[in-house]
Amino acid sequence: MPSQRPNDNLIGQSTAFHEVLEHVSKVAPLNKPVLIIGERGTGKELIAERLHFLSSRWEQNYVKLNCAALNENLLESELFGHESGAFTGASKRHEGRFERADKGTLFLDELANTSGLVQEKLLRVIEYGEFERVGGTRTVRSDVRLICATNEDLPQLAAQGKFRADLLDRLAFDVITLPPLRVRKEDILILADHFAMQMTRQLGLELFAGFSNNALKTLQGYPWPGNVRELKNAIERSVYRHNNAHVPLHEIVLDPFESPWRPTQLIRTNAPTVEQASAAEPEVMPAATQGASEFPIDFKQVCQDNEKSLLQQALVHSQYNQKKAAENLALTYHQLRGILKKYDMLGQEN
Repeated sequence: MPSQRPNDNLIGQSTAFHEVLEHVSKVAPLNKPVLIIGERGTGKELIAERLHFLSSRWEQNYVKLNCAALNENLLESELFGHESGAFTGASKRHEGRFERADKGTLFLDELANTSGLVQEKLLRVIEYGEFERVGGTRTVRSDVRLICATNEDLPQLAAQGKFRADLLDRLAFDVITLPPLRVRKEDILILADHFAMQMTRQLGLELFAGFSNNALKTLQGYPWPGNVRELKNAIERSVYRHNNAHVPLHEIVLDPFESPWRPTQLIRTNAPTVEQASAAEPEVMPAATQGASEFPIDFKQVCQDNEKSLLQQALVHSQYNQKKAAENLALTYHQLRGILKKYDMLGQEN
């Protein structure tokens, strides 16, 4: 079966991004294994596809497998196949991914999750181009270009004895390390516009009116821990909820779980009993709450005023950088944004 058309979401103009593409172009024509390292959502699978389609094997099969999705026994069977009767339920011979990828490319994602047994068999395939099916004794030969990916530090795992050092040596003919989106600042808006246009067409809207200044500020100020995948989800979610072809998109919905009614669970460990609390030494009250209060007071209003004052102080202290303000308040970025929105303080920090 011939390979499918490659994905076209490799978009960007940053120096770091173009250095990766140049690296890919140089190593793609070689029939050598390549290791792709990168955080989640950085596009490891897209880079693997590009390596295949820029190689001389581009008309042959491109086969993929996520090693974290299967347990050791199933993974071994999926990779190398099994003979009829090899185990309960094995009613007929099964060709594994190495056989299906013969003359083509095999992409193994989440490589760090493989067991020692699987790693040993992978080592033999890379070294000699041969293996046995599970439950079989006949040697099977396969001509496969192997591309592997992980978000783990494999050299460190090898040093700890958690990954075979000899396998790592053979896999790492060359290593492509993908930059996270937070260091590709120039690419964020380019990618956001691309994903917004895609979602606009999917929704059947006549056009995409662009991003408001508030939305642009959010896109550029957020650290994107989930990288390009998180950006794509956030943009598609925001465009779908906005659903207006004529008004610029104002709000980027970063956290779909954010809600004033979100259930929370407070976990307290080693909390004192009522008796222990009564017998404990009285704590010194913080300076902000010391002093006499004149009752009656509006407790809710006083708390809100104190909270708003503290938020304003944190923003000033961090020079209105919301990420730093959140860190100084021991909040997540989403939590801070939610509280600022609650007090109608979003946009007033400019």
